[in-house]
Amino acid sequence: MAIGTFWKSLSPKWLAILIQAFSLIAIFFEGYDQGVMGGVNASPDYWGIVDIGTGNIADGVTQTTKQGGIVSIYYLGAIVGAFVGGWIADRVGRINGLFLSAIFALVGGALQAATQNISFILVARVVTGLGTGALTSITPVYIAEVSSAGHRGAFLGYVFIANYLGISVAYWLNFGLSFIDNGNSEIRWRFLLAFQCIPALVLLGGVKLLPDSPRYLASVGRYEEAKEVLVHVRGNDGPEVEKEFLEICAIAEGSKAASPVEFAKIIAGRADSSPHLGRRAWLCIWLQIMASWTGITAVTAYSPVLLTQAGYGSIKQGGLAGGLNTIGIIGTIISAQIVDRLGRRRCLIWGAFGLFIVNLVAASLYEGARHNPSITSQVAPATVTMLFLFNLIYAATWGTVAFLIPTEIFPSAMRAQGNGFGITGWAIGVGWTVLVNPIMFQHLESRTYFLFAGLNLIWMPIVFFFYPETSDRSLESIDAMFSTRSPLHSAMEKAYRDAGNGDVLGQRRLSVVNQNVIEKEIDTMSRPSDENSSTHVEKM
Repeated sequence: MAIGTFWKSLSPKWLAILIQAFSLIAIFFEGYDQGVMGGVNASPDYWGIVDIGTGNIADGVTQTTKQGGIVSIYYLGAIVGAFVGGWIADRVGRINGLFLSAIFALVGGALQAATQNISFILVARVVTGLGTGALTSITPVYIAEVSSAGHRGAFLGYVFIANYLGISVAYWLNFGLSFIDNGNSEIRWRFLLAFQCIPALVLLGGVKLLPDSPRYLASVGRYEEAKEVLVHVRGNDGPEVEKEFLEICAIAEGSKAASPVEFAKIIAGRADSSPHLGRRAWLCIWLQIMASWTGITAVTAYSPVLLTQAGYGSIKQGGLAGGLNTIGIIGTIISAQIVDRLGRRRCLIWGAFGLFIVNLVAASLYEGARHNPSITSQVAPATVTMLFLFNLIYAATWGTVAFLIPTEIFPSAMRAQGNGFGITGWAIGVGWTVLVNPIMFQHLESRTYFLFAGLNLIWMPIVFFFYPETSDRSLESIDAMFSTRSPLHSAMEKAYRDAGNGDVLGQRRLSVVNQNVIEKEIDTMSRPSDENSSTHVEKM
């Protein structure tokens, strides 16, 4: 049996498990690489190799700007990788795009582990960023395109468990390795960087077992294959699946692949292939920037620093840092349960409110201990509790939704490239914050949390007035919300209602020729004529 057709031998249930498994691996890589630098930055041997310190633990890091630059340059590669990877995935398919992305991720991880000096690791971080940006751009799109409208958020939510799992594994590995030679060993940071090659290798070895997205297949005119994949992942070929397939074809028929420079036209507001692509792009970019400035990067990448300020020793720091990120897994499970029920907007608004409260309380506790050092040990448990609550709330709301909306609001022909705008916002936001976080904590110390609290309060009305609700709506119908010139949510909802609640088939009819061709394909596939198709139907 050919690798590319292996999925046909699986039941819909096992196919869904396989899709989730490899999607988890792709997102695990992103999460691990996001969290790994926390442990690497704590290694004295690494300080000396890349010239950000003397290598003496007593001296600490002496070049904080260089330290932040090494971490943040990775996100420059991620921006480029998101657009290039998305553009490739819109042309050669989501699966081929993931395969090529995994190659860059593997090479970048190996180069980081072999670092000899600061120039070496800067190049390695960019190469890894290219792979990670592409993986993070393509994977959520693939998930969105194979999921049903009512379960799209939950599917992505469960997959994004791997994001926090990757971060947690990075921190727990660092905790264990910190006992080797009292944390001064070269093995500590080189093993941490080399470990990321494992998920990249697994992805390379198995991602070709998955079918491509039915929406991608339809966008390049491969309607029969699109129908076959859709029927298999849905587990039936009933009226709802036929309607979904015809909606996919109606959108795909008039679409054309975006050019490599389409992103520049979109940013400038000059793209006209679909209505208001520029607005959609800026919504995605700012959503991810807002997510980064909730304070999440400070908690994720610099938790050892925060725990030091709370008065904990190095061993307790390592254990608490691992637990701090492990709690995010629970938050992501909660997100999978609520994101489709409550909707994207409610999750973002109430999530921002919760983060405002947590930041405010944490900042107040830190500030009290700062002015009265004698109470540090007394307030430390409460402070750490706030950090745990922060990760729980963020993972349950912004951590999933900020990656979900960009996969939903672009048309099929450029959905992977369009999602690149969301990844660009993520890379800008995270890269920006990890660059300035060391400087902010050096000068403002714990008062930085007052800034994060105020920003979360600002994010709430922005989401309320400008962001669309995509929950329980087909990817094809969401286009109707952007037919209005107004950027307000209320106007988008009115446009959706005026379009018959996003009735794609009522608004965009297939041509007579393609209607006949597709109906013939549906008829052929619903009446198996040979032994292979009989076997396929029995398995469904």
